[in-house]
Amino acid sequence: MNKSKIEWCDYTWSPITGCRHNCKYCYARGMTTRFAGDVRLNKMAKSDYSLVSAADGDGKLYVLEKPMLNETGNALVYPFGFEPTFHRYRMDYPAKLKMGKNIFVGAMADMFGSWVPDNWIREVMAVCDGFPIHNYLFLTKNPLRYGKYGVPTGMENLWFGTTITMSTEVVRAHFLPEGCKKFVSIEPLLADIRPEENKWMFKQVDWVIIGAETGRNRQKTVPRQEWVRKIVQEADAAGIPVFMKDSLVPIVGDESVRRDFPDQLMRSEISPKMEKRLFSLCAQCNARMKKSDMITLLARSRRGEQPKQFGFICKGCFRGLCSSMGLDVPKLVGLGESAEMGMGDSN
Repeated sequence: MNKSKIEWCDYTWSPITGCRHNCKYCYARGMTTRFAGDVRLNKMAKSDYSLVSAADGDGKLYVLEKPMLNETGNALVYPFGFEPTFHRYRMDYPAKLKMGKNIFVGAMADMFGSWVPDNWIREVMAVCDGFPIHNYLFLTKNPLRYGKYGVPTGMENLWFGTTITMSTEVVRAHFLPEGCKKFVSIEPLLADIRPEENKWMFKQVDWVIIGAETGRNRQKTVPRQEWVRKIVQEADAAGIPVFMKDSLVPIVGDESVRRDFPDQLMRSEISPKMEKRLFSLCAQCNARMKKSDMITLLARSRRGEQPKQFGFICKGCFRGLCSSMGLDVPKLVGLGESAEMGMGDSN
C-alpha cells in the first residue's frame, strides 16, 4: 500500500501487477522497469514463485507468496517486470490503515484484463469486503469483465470505472455494471470524445475524471481546451462531479481546474481497532463518546500503588455522581482531565 501521487485517491494498492494491453502512453510499464532488477535472473529463481495459466489461455502468469529479494536482501517490487503477477503477500494492506481511505486497486495493472484468473479477482474482492471502511476504486479497459465476473451490486464503497481516451472508446461505458457506483477516467484525453453526441454516458456514471497525457514522449497529445470544456459542460448538465488532474492546469488554467468528489468519496470512517482505542461507553448513562471527552475512572486500594484505569464517565454523569455522594465537584481544566474514584488510600 502506497500513499498515492494520483490526485483522485489516497492510496494505491497493487496485489496484482502487470498488463497486456500494450498502450503506448502507459506510465506503469516504465515504472516497473525501474524497480524490477534483473528479470532474467529473477525468473531463474523458480523456487521463489509459482506459475498459473492465464484466464484467456495465453501463456503463464506469476504468483508470489512472499516478496522476492535481490542479492542485497531488498524486496523487488516488480521482479517480473510488467508481466502479470499476483503478489499474495500484499493482501493484508487495507487492514493496516487506521482510517477509511479512497484506495485505487490495481494501479499497476488491469485487474479485470482478460488474462487475469477469476480466483485472483475473488481474493482481492474478499479483502475489500472484509474492510468496508475504505472506498475501493477499480479501473479497466475491459469493462465487459465486470459483468462476466459478477461484481457485487448495491455497495456504496465499491467504484467501477473504465478508461476512455477517444470517441471510439466511449462505448466502454455501456458495459459498466448496473446497480454499482460507476465512473469514467478520460485519461489521457487523446482526442475529442464528442460528449455532445454521447450524452447518455453522463446519465449512467457517477463521476468523471479528466487528465492529459504525461511523460517524456515528445509526440504526446496535448488536449485542446475545447475538448475539456465540452466534457465539463455535459457533466454539469447531468449533475455529475468532475475531477481534473494536475496535467490539465497548463491547458485550462488554475482558475478553471475542477476538483469535485462524489459525496461517498469524501466520507472517512474509522477502523474497528482504532474505534475501540478512541471511544468508550459512559459507565453511568452508557452513552458512546470519545474517551478524550470523558473523565477517566481510576482506582487504587493502598498508598503507593499505581492507580488502575477501570472505565470512563461523561462529564454530566460525573457531576451527578459527585453530588449524590456529597462530594465537591473538582474544578476540571479540560474534558480529558482524569479524576481518581474509588476507596482512596488505606493504611
